[in-house]
Amino acid sequence: MQRRLAALVVPVMLVITGCTTAPEPAPDAADSRPTRPSPFADCAGLTTPPPSADPARSTPAGPASPAGPASSAAPGGTPAGSDGAGSPAGSDNAGSPAASGATGGAGEVVGQRLPELALTCFTGGANVTLADVRGPAVINVWASWCPPCREELPAFQRLSQRADGRFQVIGINSRDRRAGAQSIGEDFGVRFPMLFDQGDSVQNALRRNAIPMTLFVGADGRIRHLDVTGALDDARLAELVRDHLGVTVPA
Repeated sequence: MQRRLAALVVPVMLVITGCTTAPEPAPDAADSRPTRPSPFADCAGLTTPPPSADPARSTPAGPASPAGPASSAAPGGTPAGSDGAGSPAGSDNAGSPAASGATGGAGEVVGQRLPELALTCFTGGANVTLADVRGPAVINVWASWCPPCREELPAFQRLSQRADGRFQVIGINSRDRRAGAQSIGEDFGVRFPMLFDQGDSVQNALRRNAIPMTLFVGADGRIRHLDVTGALDDARLAELVRDHLGVTVPA
């Protein structure tokens, strides 16, 4: 009886609070091979700056204080647990992923460069080293088995269409089965470039276990904001892009 109750409660909690990487086993090697043409764009342009990017607007004013943007990171104002004095969310809990993730901020991650991880592209070709990706960029980490991830993917597709070359929208499919990600891409019309993280190396490198997770990366290649607050919609994405990348897009 207890096992049956637990089986009913866990999926409900995932829908309410977001997902972790725990429920889905890592895919085997055979599953990561292409089975049909990818719906996603290729990754050839990820290591060159967006064609219409304005570095002056999407780069922090002072490299000595990279954590500054984190103070405005939380949705709807001051994040829970913040002292409201402008300190980065989660900065009092460095080394505690759960504490930082709950606020939607990541004080110890903001200002850092993307991790040195080589990821495969869904369309094939050479691996892409994440640290070589050129901003401004919005990077969404997701999985097909995660309900909030599926909910927000169409908004990221619309954001990619509204970017007009001023920033890149990139997906990282994490700890998933290739067939599941491919089906979601086809069904939801997701066309932006997609990297494939067969395990959860990105989350481990950033010390975050929750998905969906979205990174906002400046033209200098540094993380301006990390968001794990749940499914993002058009209005919230437009607000985050404006606040952290200095680019205005329609909501």
